[in-house]
Amino acid sequence: MSELKLMKGNEAVAEAAIRAGADAYFGYPITPQSEVLEYLMSEQPEKRTGMIVLQAESEVAAINMVYGAAGTGKRVMTSSSSPGISLKQEGISYIAGAELPCLIVNVVRGGPGLGTIQPSQADYFQSTKGGGHGDYRLIVLAPASVQEMSDFVKLGFELAFKYRNPVLMLSDGVIGQMMEKVELFDQQPRLDYFDPAWTTTGKTDDRGRNIITSLDLDPYLMEKHNQMLQAKYRKIEELEVRVEEIMIEDAEYIFVAYGSSARISQKAVELARAKGIKAGLLRPKTLFPFPKRIISELADRVKGFLSVEMSAGQMVEDVRLAVNGKVWVEHFGRYGGVVHSPNEVLDALENLIEKK
Repeated sequence: MSELKLMKGNEAVAEAAIRAGADAYFGYPITPQSEVLEYLMSEQPEKRTGMIVLQAESEVAAINMVYGAAGTGKRVMTSSSSPGISLKQEGISYIAGAELPCLIVNVVRGGPGLGTIQPSQADYFQSTKGGGHGDYRLIVLAPASVQEMSDFVKLGFELAFKYRNPVLMLSDGVIGQMMEKVELFDQQPRLDYFDPAWTTTGKTDDRGRNIITSLDLDPYLMEKHNQMLQAKYRKIEELEVRVEEIMIEDAEYIFVAYGSSARISQKAVELARAKGIKAGLLRPKTLFPFPKRIISELADRVKGFLSVEMSAGQMVEDVRLAVNGKVWVEHFGRYGGVVHSPNEVLDALENLIEKK
């Protein structure tokens, strides 16, 4: 049965994986997401559901274990933080190229390089533009609460199998480490996802072996495969956009923010309204697909947009593309692990209004 529990965001991810009927987790510890692996180890889900939990010898090993298990139709996942996700990029590209479902969780920390263990949102480009090689896309979910850290695990697996595509949950050190009350969903059974059309389960009397690979030495066949992938990504863009709109109806200025920046911006909206500034917040729950159409339609009636990010400015590029020059689009952010305050966000908006 569902239950209420006070948990860290990282713990909520781990518990949700068990309850979502995951078959296996392969990972490697790195701050600030180590509690995912620690919680799974302490809960011993193999005794609860039969779920396998394994600390691999490296991030590279972990993502290739995911690749192998996903190829058999199993519900598998991994998690890490920024430098660890970078190490997984080659494997993620292989998994996307082979059209395999899996869930990847990134609890982002400041960079570049080893950086800091403090929170950041500077992995947006890596996550939404294909951090590895080749023309591939991940479905990217952006939780803004501990509740969504739980709910998006279940949603992530559903989308991964619906589209046979990796799903990335892009969190950050604020949400991973913060504690909130979360309503945990009911335990789901572990299912047999065997699909004779693509899973590698060996040769049988009535079918030959399936070979899963992302390799094709014939460029024309590789082009055909890429065209099919791009058609799938366009379908995802058409059907899977998810947003939250806060005080948008009469807004003249729109904050666009995801994750912990959205929480901060929501308070900035309240502060702005108290001063007579008609501000609103558009929070993308999906970063790919990005809410381009929604932002374009808003641009027909508002005066400007402020993209609020814990980065030097990455999502702002997608906001500008969606607005297409109709109104001004600016960026405000702190980076390197510094978290901005609602008052800083409001000050940035007021300064822009004065200048424009």
